[in-house]
Amino acid sequence: MPTYKSRMWNGKIYLYNLNTQQIYKGLLEEVKSFAKNRNYSIDTQDSDVSNEFSAFECGQFVERLKLKITPRDYQIDGFVHAVRNNRCLLLSPTGSGKSLMIYMLSRFYPHKKLIIVPTISLVYQMAKDFDDYGNKLNIRMITGTSKKDWKDNITDDVVITTWQSIYKMPKTWFQHFGVVIGDEAHLFKAKSLTSILEKLPHCRYRFGFTGTLDGSQTHQLVLEGLFGPTKSLVKTKDLMENDQLAKLRIKILVLKYDKEIAKQVSKMKYADEMDFIVRNQKRNEFINNLALSLDGNTLILFQYVEKHGKQLYDMINSKVKKGRKVFFVFGGTDGETRESIREITERETNAIIIASYGTYSTGINIKALHNIIFASPSKSKIRNLQSIGRGLRVSDNKDQCTLFDIGDDLQHGKKVNYTLKHLYERVKIYNQEKFEYKLYKIGI
Repeated sequence: MPTYKSRMWNGKIYLYNLNTQQIYKGLLEEVKSFAKNRNYSIDTQDSDVSNEFSAFECGQFVERLKLKITPRDYQIDGFVHAVRNNRCLLLSPTGSGKSLMIYMLSRFYPHKKLIIVPTISLVYQMAKDFDDYGNKLNIRMITGTSKKDWKDNITDDVVITTWQSIYKMPKTWFQHFGVVIGDEAHLFKAKSLTSILEKLPHCRYRFGFTGTLDGSQTHQLVLEGLFGPTKSLVKTKDLMENDQLAKLRIKILVLKYDKEIAKQVSKMKYADEMDFIVRNQKRNEFINNLALSLDGNTLILFQYVEKHGKQLYDMINSKVKKGRKVFFVFGGTDGETRESIREITERETNAIIIASYGTYSTGINIKALHNIIFASPSKSKIRNLQSIGRGLRVSDNKDQCTLFDIGDDLQHGKKVNYTLKHLYERVKIYNQEKFEYKLYKIGI
């Protein structure tokens, strides 16, 4: 990272601030455990005690909401846990209905609510989900950085916004809110997101929701510091077995290149190898032919817009059969267009969406998605699991989703190429999650 290379940062994340002698309140239990193990005495002046909120009271509250969708048992458990503890980080997989729990919390508290999401698409989707549940709240959506968004008094019950839209807003603007909710909270480790929550020191009710943690202890401790201790609600495998998520088939397609090409690539750095892969004409033609051969709605995820995503879109769009819709979504696509594409795809049975990981790997709800193609390699646990989650929602005409994970075997002698190592990392994730997969070797 530039800040590390320039020696402006030593590469470490400190949970305890030596200057202020403060630590995030969500880590109180960690502090108590630390003190107990060392026989230190500890004095707490914590007024944030647990609330007595019974299952019976919850049942009465849910009945008053007159929801159009009946909450599942684990959603009720998550809601009750949040109300009882005032702050927490709820871990629940993609497709498990996190937005319904967020809606229930938004209806429960009389305070003004600030809901922070990572992308513009999710701002629109969250508001639509609220309507689907039978919304009785006034909602303001903020998707830009206009000063009018913070100069006006907040009269709405709920503000749904991206973190990019508000992280520069003054501390006075945040004083309106008594409840803050972070959806897809695994992205809340960025400094700007941390600074947002630090502008809410008197906000008592803090709830983070995520389907994925990256597996590192520091990541989890930062999130728990901001929101509260983690509670896991349900596993993806359990939801599949109960037919609450679509069955997942994973086909790992390992592309084997010529020895001479592998020799050339073996001398490349990571960036050069990635550039070679995404610009490779035969590889892109393979993805093109694969996408056009599939039945059902297909999502193709890429990393680089100009040198890969745009090329795939032009190639597929020029060869697709007349009447079959093809969409292209990237960071420059405005929020309303993204939402429009999502809604159109829900009504289609054979559309193709070519989208960047940044726009469509997290949170986007497309129930009628039958196929996913990983066109760009990645080893990120969060990105891969979130991307898989796009296809796990069930619909009337779908109970199964197929993931085509494209790997690139450019191994030369004992030198294993970077992106093949990334594939090994993805396979580890599939094994950890107990996903079934088959591996196919294909010459290219």
